[in-house]
Amino acid sequence: MELAQRIQHLRKEAGLTQEELGERLEISRQSITKWENGSSLPEIDRLIDLSLIFGVSVDYLLKGPNEYVKSGTGEKNERSELISFLCEAKRNTYAAHGNEVESSRPGSHDLYYRQGQLSYLDSYFGGNRFAGGEVLFVRDAPFWSMNYAGRVLGENFSGDFLKESLLAVPPELPFRGPPLHRKDSFSYHCKVNGDFDWFEGEEEIFFQTAKVYECRFHGGVVE
Repeated sequence: MELAQRIQHLRKEAGLTQEELGERLEISRQSITKWENGSSLPEIDRLIDLSLIFGVSVDYLLKGPNEYVKSGTGEKNERSELISFLCEAKRNTYAAHGNEVESSRPGSHDLYYRQGQLSYLDSYFGGNRFAGGEVLFVRDAPFWSMNYAGRVLGENFSGDFLKESLLAVPPELPFRGPPLHRKDSFSYHCKVNGDFDWFEGEEEIFFQTAKVYECRFHGGVVE
């Protein structure tokens, strides 16, 4: 999506007509039309005004959702907000026995969570053997994704213990559960290589010394 399309999309999302946006900027409707059809570009002071009206950064206006956060660009607070939202979304969907939404694909189980301009979808197939994926959206554009596949290996597996482990997802590893979680005869183990941008990992559950569950996952920022 180019700058012209983003301005039009954000204007409509804000419920503003071209005339209303022009009035707020104290410019003509024709100027807004030219921005939205790409025949002219807003000057930097107008970009700043647009960012304040739409509640986004100037970087977002110029570069799109995949520039919402970048390491080392002075936007670590925004990255922290994304990770915090991701953990909150995970704690409020599958891990919390969240209600499923309408299936997006034949036979899929879908769980959805939204907060402002950020949204999250977890969609998976199967039960004892399963595969699925999670997507984090910024203004309905995919920003981050994780694919996973796993299976139950023993009759002593506890779905409730798995969900309890996933509820403890830590912000420093916002993928599945914590490195280690124990309760009674169960223990949950999670190992990850990489970081939020690009990673792979595995989780396992043991009942006493017997492995009763395993899952592999990988993903990162999408462009």
